[in-house]
Amino acid sequence: MGQICMQINLPNALTIARIVLIPFCVIALFHNGGDDSTWRTISWIGFFLVGMTDLLDGKLARARNEITELGKFLDPVADKLLIGSAMISVSILGYLPWWITGVVLGRELAVTTLRILVVRKNTGKVIPASRGGKIKTTMQGFATGFYVLPLSTTFHTLRDLFMYATIAVTLYTGAQYFQAALKKDK
Repeated sequence: MGQICMQINLPNALTIARIVLIPFCVIALFHNGGDDSTWRTISWIGFFLVGMTDLLDGKLARARNEITELGKFLDPVADKLLIGSAMISVSILGYLPWWITGVVLGRELAVTTLRILVVRKNTGKVIPASRGGKIKTTMQGFATGFYVLPLSTTFHTLRDLFMYATIAVTLYTGAQYFQAALKKDK
């Protein structure tokens, strides 16, 4: 317990704050039944600002030499909670097909499970997020954001194509994590 408490620094506190703020973004999205353009825009702004703290906590951790195992684990968990809550919400509201949410969240669950297993096996060492994983997270954030925003139907085809590209990157980077874990096992 003491080791975890010692790992609470500013970057980790920002990551924890990100997790705590996610429900407020979801509540804004569902306000007035989820059809209110103003509240959908407010929700998008909230999701965007919470997502941007991901850049800030990482830069701070590197600049201050405060990278911790807790931070390496919590940061991608916060990303998954942010993207997952938004995807589930827009699927509930009927803006995003459930199969897309299922594919993306299935990949995230599989990679998170893999990361937990690696932590247990390697006595606390975490597989850090890869560059591809960071690109995937950024793409997921923007792609999902396009479903949170009350966009004109003129943009729906572009929005959908961007989501399909995001799914491809999501699956590709998931396969990379599994390949990396298998190489460590040998």
